Amino acid sequence: MRTNVLGTPLTCCCRKPMTGFYRDGYCRTGPGDVGLHTVCVEATAEFLRFSAARGNDLSTPAPEWDFPGLEPGDRWCLCVTRWKEALDAGCAPPVCLSASHESALEWVDLDDLKAHALDDAGGVMDDD
Repeated sequence: MRTNVLGTPLTCCCRKPMTGFYRDGYCRTGPGDVGLHTVCVEATAEFLRFSAARGNDLSTPAPEWDFPGLEPGDRWCLCVTRWKEALDAGCAPPVCLSASHESALEWVDLDDLKAHALDDAGGVMDDD
C-alpha cells in the first residue's frame, strides 16, 4: 500500500506530463531512486529559475530521460531534497499533499509541506 504524507492512500500526481521516478504518475520511490522523487509539486516560474540556477534545468526537455521539460503550472514529482533547498531559499513550489509520498517526511516537516499546500490538495483522479 502506497501512503502519502497525510497517512492516506497515495494519489496520482500527474500523467500529462507523465511524472514519477517510475514514470507512472506517482511520487513513489524505491531502489535506484537516489533523488527521492517523492514531493508532488506544481511548478512555478520562480522555482524553475531557482532550480536551473542550482544546476537542475527542469524547463528544457531531455528525451533520453523521457523528460518533456516543465512549464509553470505543470505538476511533477520533485526530489524532496530539492524541495527542501527551495524552501530554505524562500521559493518552494506549491505541494499536492495527497500525491506526496510519506517518505518525504524523513527530510521535511509536515507543517512546512502544509504551509505550501495547493488549495485543492488533491491528486489526479485515475483508475487505480
